[in-house]
Amino acid sequence: MKDSWQKIYSNAFEHEVEIVRAVLDDAGINSVVMNKKDSVYLVGEIELYVQADDVMRARKIIEKESL
Repeated sequence: MKDSWQKIYSNAFEHEVEIVRAVLDDAGINSVVMNKKDSVYLVGEIELYVQADDVMRARKIIEKESL
């Protein structure tokens, strides 16, 4: 992933990450989900990335919405 993308959220549950992604999308922030969970043992996290320019705005939205 390019340096212009930064991780802003991670969770072990995909549905939680998708909720955050949808809220950010509604606010006009593009995001990318990267599943780093092991498919056999189901350990690891699912991460959400946004462009570097949107990091502060995205974090404020996540904090405000208590996501």
